[in-house]
Amino acid sequence: MPRGQKSKLHAREKRHQARCETRAYEDAQEAAEETPETAEEFSAASQSQPGAESSSPLKEPQKATSTSTLILSSSSSESDVSSCEESEPRMQKECPFEPIPTTTILHQDMIARRAMVLLQHLLHNYNLKQLTTKEEMLKVITKKYEDDFPEILRKVSEKLEDAFAVEVREVNSSQPSYNLISKLKLPNNGRIRAGRGLPKTSFLMSVLGIIFIQGNCASEEEIWKILKKKRIYPGKKHRIFGEPRKLMTHYLVKLKYLEYRQVANSNPPSYEFLWGPQAHAETSKMKILEYLAKINKTTPRAISILYEEALKDQQKQAEARDEDNTDTTDQSTEGSPEKSPAASPTPVDT
Repeated sequence: MPRGQKSKLHAREKRHQARCETRAYEDAQEAAEETPETAEEFSAASQSQPGAESSSPLKEPQKATSTSTLILSSSSSESDVSSCEESEPRMQKECPFEPIPTTTILHQDMIARRAMVLLQHLLHNYNLKQLTTKEEMLKVITKKYEDDFPEILRKVSEKLEDAFAVEVREVNSSQPSYNLISKLKLPNNGRIRAGRGLPKTSFLMSVLGIIFIQGNCASEEEIWKILKKKRIYPGKKHRIFGEPRKLMTHYLVKLKYLEYRQVANSNPPSYEFLWGPQAHAETSKMKILEYLAKINKTTPRAISILYEEALKDQQKQAEARDEDNTDTTDQSTEGSPEKSPAASPTPVDT
């Protein structure tokens, strides 16, 4: 093949890949939210996350602009993966294949699409409180892509962890099955309230991140200023989180993940949020920082000031655990009383 023709084919492949990636990404955004206005807002927010600003460390972690940069990426990830049964045929319609002799790009496109379909299926089963068998997952991706199952599952797991703070975990059952497990021990496996629903874990971790970045105490006004940029409004029901103000000030406070208190001497009264004892018990500043850094495509060390504080907090937690282990060892020498089983968290009453 002449050299000039090869160059044209290479350029054509590049254009095809860019168009398909862009359209698939935009289609995932539309699948997330049911209104075009939200999809447009997502696109605007996503311009400030991976790549564009992740290379520059946050110099002043107490300021709202730094917090917005980190937290908005978390909210954007949620939009990127919300379920929509029509996304697959729409992607096929909007991204027709060109007769390119190279099959690598086409194969990667189809793997990405199969991953999106499987992700939606896992979320659907989670919402229905059902396990997903491996056999079922292989049917979803179709027999043609069985050999690509490990790669597809890896992509799905990474996206779900970023967007919802859940792990795709194989569970014990009569046949190989998978479930989405909340990274925090929220009631009803992250749903908080009884019944069906999607996980609220990423919302809590994002709020904990705002509090940490704001200097371990964030005003209610500042938190809503950030959340409103993702069209999460107090008093307005969100399709994933429900009514967010009630979620924060009632459920998460009742579960002791958040502390909600009036600012001293404020008139008219204003309020602020801190980490609650349950948040300190189940996670750490380092884990929250790692989560925020991951969804921003950076590392905790890139956020030097916050990393140093998180490292000190991690060391304190390790020392506290060592002291607890020492006390337990001393008590065991005096006798070994039978331990009562730990109570599992129960869904919060309305």
